Amino acid sequence: MGKTNASEQISAHIQKVGGWRGEMLAALRKVILDAVPGLIEEWKWNTPLWSNQGGNVLAAGAFADHVKVNFFKGASLKDPKGVFNAGLDAKASRAIDIRVGDVLNVDAVKDLVRAAAALNVGKPESSEKKAKKKKA
Repeated sequence: MGKTNASEQISAHIQKVGGWRGEMLAALRKVILDAVPGLIEEWKWNTPLWSNQGGNVLAAGAFADHVKVNFFKGASLKDPKGVFNAGLDAKASRAIDIRVGDVLNVDAVKDLVRAAAALNVGKPESSEKKAKKKKA
């Protein structure tokens, strides 16, 4: 069997997780891609991850009792709706922990996704990526 791409891995992961956590991951994926259609889906560290111009924007994971959305540069984001509820003491990241029965503030999450993706706009390419492009 050939190597699956990241989007296929994410779809399979959501199906495997199942239940309310799988439903929440699927809903989050839609919110993320609706907010910034150009985000790249990746599969890193056994986790769905979305990047923009080579920089990690956010990741989502299912845990026993919650789903976590981690914004890698969340500490740099304004959160006027108070959506971040986890990792508030971290130096760089911020997260949203969603538990069964929680209602997702879709508009606020979309705003955070857009702001997080914008942090990577205009980011200079790494020398490693430039070297790969030259070889291609």
